[in-house]
Amino acid sequence: MNKPFYEPAFPRDNPAPDGWSQFGMTLRDYFAAKAMQGFIANPSLCSGDNWPEDQKVAIEQAYEVADAMLVERDK
Repeated sequence: MNKPFYEPAFPRDNPAPDGWSQFGMTLRDYFAAKAMQGFIANPSLCSGDNWPEDQKVAIEQAYEVADAMLVERDK
């Protein structure tokens, strides 16, 4: 994957006052988390006996959405 997939979601130009710097989550993870919120908000997805399997599918799809967003953003 290229650089946009690993950019920090909330970059900082300077380190924290104590000199320690943290990159936090990637922009890809941030976009996937936002997509996942939408999937989980769907009551038909978050109920029933299939939820463990549906959860795996939703996670995979959330990252597919995130990847598509990053590709489009990089154009």
